[in-house]
Amino acid sequence: MAQGDSAPAETGGLVIERIFEAPREAVWRAWTEAERFARWYGPQGFTVPVCQIDPRVGGRLLICMRSPDGKDFWYTGVFKEIDPPARFVHTESLADASGNVVPATHYGMSEDFPLETLVTVSLEEEGAGKTRMTLRHEGLPAGAMEEGAQQGWSQAFDKLTAALTQA
Repeated sequence: MAQGDSAPAETGGLVIERIFEAPREAVWRAWTEAERFARWYGPQGFTVPVCQIDPRVGGRLLICMRSPDGKDFWYTGVFKEIDPPARFVHTESLADASGNVVPATHYGMSEDFPLETLVTVSLEEEGAGKTRMTLRHEGLPAGAMEEGAQQGWSQAFDKLTAALTQA
């Protein structure tokens, strides 16, 4: 896949690949350090007022993503695998502000949205000072939900590109 390409994952879900003009360690820190993560996560116009990341097996994450109109969306998850700076795997679920998993209907979304999905990020050195990132987001229903996730991730990765140039 070329930079910015995406495709359905073989097991259902989404795969997005990007090449960043930044060393692998910098991209790893952007994903695993809360202050850096909060600079880029979410679609255009969204902010991250709360971000807690404990990047170790069994460690949790709790993220509040705020929409441009001020609505908060909370996410939580647990790290299942960590291999710095090459790869991590974590679950992802909608949550309340205390980190309790909630159904999508809590946010007025479809009841078909799963309680838990799986996010895998792999980082490979791609020549001098570049990093190939592959994101796999599994468990998303095909159709509108998967398309929305693809759009949201793509916009977030545009923000990550900008954040990496400021790092």
